Amino acid sequence: MSDTPSGKKIFLPLILGFVLASGIFIGSKIVPAPRANSSNKISDILDYIQQEYVDTVNRTQLMNTSIEKMLEQLDPHSAYIPAEDLASANEPLEGNFEGVGIEFHLQQDTIMVVTAISGGPSERVGVMPGDRIIKVDGRKMTGTDITNEKVFKALRGKGGTLVTVSIFRKKSPKVLDFKITRGKIPIYSVDTYYMADPKTGYIKISRFAATTYDEFMVAMNKLKDQGMQKLILDLRGNPGGFLDAATKIADEFLGGKKMIVYTQGKSRPRSTYYANQPGVFESGKLIVLVDEGSASASEIVSGALQDWDRATIVGRRSFGKGLVQEQTVLPDGSAIRLTIARYYTPTGRSIQKPYSHGIEAYDEEVIDRYKHGELVNKDSIHLVDSLKFHTPEGKTVYGGGGIMPDVFVPLDTTFESEYMNRLFAMGLVNQFAYNYVDTHRDYLKNFKNAETFRTTFQIDDAILNDFTQFSSKEGVVKDEKGLKKSAPMIRNQLKAYIARLIWQNGGLYPVLHDMDNTYKKAIELINQPS
Repeated sequence: MSDTPSGKKIFLPLILGFVLASGIFIGSKIVPAPRANSSNKISDILDYIQQEYVDTVNRTQLMNTSIEKMLEQLDPHSAYIPAEDLASANEPLEGNFEGVGIEFHLQQDTIMVVTAISGGPSERVGVMPGDRIIKVDGRKMTGTDITNEKVFKALRGKGGTLVTVSIFRKKSPKVLDFKITRGKIPIYSVDTYYMADPKTGYIKISRFAATTYDEFMVAMNKLKDQGMQKLILDLRGNPGGFLDAATKIADEFLGGKKMIVYTQGKSRPRSTYYANQPGVFESGKLIVLVDEGSASASEIVSGALQDWDRATIVGRRSFGKGLVQEQTVLPDGSAIRLTIARYYTPTGRSIQKPYSHGIEAYDEEVIDRYKHGELVNKDSIHLVDSLKFHTPEGKTVYGGGGIMPDVFVPLDTTFESEYMNRLFAMGLVNQFAYNYVDTHRDYLKNFKNAETFRTTFQIDDAILNDFTQFSSKEGVVKDEKGLKKSAPMIRNQLKAYIARLIWQNGGLYPVLHDMDNTYKKAIELINQPS
């Protein structure tokens, strides 16, 4: 979702418009364009531009732009991917990339190592959280011109290649040089899983990638070993991914050869996906969390479980993406992702929201939900009676724009202030957390685990004051009124990001959940008598 305000159209005087139009018309009369037949019109026009245009043009760039604009006219999800961008575009779905295996953060002009990915090349040679990367293959990697893109370019590379990373470590008297052999680095899509209480498991899935089902099964089996009888599946903010991953996960909750989803397009016959194997959790209380960021494959899973009355859907209306794309790689290494079908939930619902008003309006529809009050008031949701469906147990569900939750939880604006929004927008909570962990690492080692930290560590007034002073130096002057209103949320965020730097997502999410009303509602519901 973009927070960039839409541009306002400025209409020039009519006479100026007439003059400009006339000039264009006259110019076309002076040098007539060549006749082009319908089969190669684009190529002919590009030839003509390249030959006759007043300045030198980049033909490839013009061609790419033409393809992009052409696909934009179809729907918001058909897209062209240039060859140089295809690998990075596929990485989140493939579930891995090749590199050295670190998570990093740019702290002012320095590359700070957050963590060395478990089992990755950097961890194997001894790179540690808190290390500062100052050189890569002898090239300086500090200064105000360092960007995420430059770091990616320096550290990523083909598996098996060698890179020398020079590191400054606070307790080391000299710079440490690590020779790291690049390799396959996993991109995990199960962000975290843990036991919320002695009988309730929690799993957070951030996308549906090639590895998601395997990660999910590991989480499920470990939670069952810990006594899980009930489950909260968190799909909030999950933009989707592979259809296959979604159907396999839904299959684990549904039995009896139940339909999960079907797809159909003008040139693609109906294709139906069923639960076809014994599932790991076909009984037991199940709650699925969704919000306006849950899309595509997330909606396939939540829609199927809602339609079969298998799960209670909690949160806010999901995004509303019911279109299926197919990726075709072209001879030059570029690719087209073309919408070839729509998908339908078991009751026959299409949850695709309208896109007839253009891509900009489509992208900003979620912002419109906020403006119209839908995110904070259930009564503001517009339901269309003609798109009403019923589940086997008689529950009413709706199509036409996302999955409507069974239990609505409004967006929490209790602690919102302009002061807090500026702090979060500038990433100052994250930056302060890095500084705090960097200077208190020995103290934080005293906490036995993430749960001990969550229950005993507090962001006291002294730490909060240090944060406001730090933020003032970074350009966000302390606002007493805003701080008073937002202090509980700011404290929670500071604590959560400190925990993340020690225990990764296993430390982050349990702290965030302490102030997460949707999560709390799920816990309340799942522990009610059946």
